[in-house]
Amino acid sequence: MEGFQFTQLANGVRVLTETIPTFSSASLGIWALTGSSHERPSEAGITHFIEHMLFKGTPKRTAHQIAEEIEGRGGVLNAFTDKERTCYYCRVLADDVAVGFDVLSDMVAHASLDPDELEREKGVVLEEIKRSEDEPGDYVHDLHLQGLWGDHELGLPVIGTRESVSSFGQSDLRQYIDRRYSANNVMVSATGKVDHAELVRLSEAAFGHLNSAEPDPKLSRPAMTPGTNLIHKEVEQVHFCIGTAGSSYYDEDFYPLIVLDAILGGGMSSRLFQEVREKRGLAYAVGSYMLTYTVGGAFTIYGGTGRQTWDQVQEVVRTELDKLMADGPTDQETAKVKRQIAGNMVLGLESASSRMMRMAKNEMVHGRQISVEETVGKINDVTREQVRNLAQRLFAAENMRTTAILPGA
Repeated sequence: MEGFQFTQLANGVRVLTETIPTFSSASLGIWALTGSSHERPSEAGITHFIEHMLFKGTPKRTAHQIAEEIEGRGGVLNAFTDKERTCYYCRVLADDVAVGFDVLSDMVAHASLDPDELEREKGVVLEEIKRSEDEPGDYVHDLHLQGLWGDHELGLPVIGTRESVSSFGQSDLRQYIDRRYSANNVMVSATGKVDHAELVRLSEAAFGHLNSAEPDPKLSRPAMTPGTNLIHKEVEQVHFCIGTAGSSYYDEDFYPLIVLDAILGGGMSSRLFQEVREKRGLAYAVGSYMLTYTVGGAFTIYGGTGRQTWDQVQEVVRTELDKLMADGPTDQETAKVKRQIAGNMVLGLESASSRMMRMAKNEMVHGRQISVEETVGKINDVTREQVRNLAQRLFAAENMRTTAILPGA
């Protein structure tokens, strides 16, 4: 990867940069290799809650000042939490890289966790939980994973529960940060007009004091539970997920599944979109996606349809799965999808933020940088026979799980 540099500080903090001199901006990310899958039962949702609280002020800055120092310079500041990692990131002009890093590192290393702010933020997150439950098109995905994976750490919602969030105190947050925001779990990544040596110096000053922690025990692969879960609520549509097990980052099926996903439900030219929406008009939105983690994954078909057309949609989906199991994709389809995937990847590289996140993900998952050329090569190596064989393993009726929120009390 041209322009890529890597340094590991003495305490284990990693610093990755990709310098692109032609850019006039930079994307910075400070990562904590911790997510909802690392929480203890009493901590459900605490990783996400801490993400919120880190924006609420430090001894050096108020919450308003944190936002103003980035946005007041035309930058963008945000964060996200998923099941395996948390990222605090900003995009700033090249001249403001030091300011952007100072704001992010101040948040991560010196959050005040003020008790009054904590109580207010509980209300915010509880409203976020309510909003999620009131939006069936989003909520059905969480319900589906919980049903698919049960009590496994990957099956639990990132946002937590009303009971767990309501119970958090300042000491709970500090203990989790001390345990999980350790030197070997913190990583800095930056892409754009950045200077690697300067980022290393800033990282040493900000995070050189952190101690390392014992490596996490590896999670077991989640067992999949097939079946059907139908929930009746006051909704106008049926919101559904139909899915099965997927692939981890390390499985041999990872690249064939990317191709299979694109063929079945990856866009407007996919089989599901054409059959369900274009030919029959049964849904506005329909498609598929894969969730991939270090110890497993899930493959999901999703959509929304009318109560009167729900049975027909299920029949069409089953027919398309059976076709892939029996015949696989055509040669033309396979070649087209490979070009589509490669094109999407190249277009993504025009975004500094996408490059920063891709670089960090490669380091976290693989411990090395995987070039686009290498990835495209592995995609191009996928055969239609591999896709058919994978469909046969995944899509047998007895392996499927259906979750739907339907109209009615």
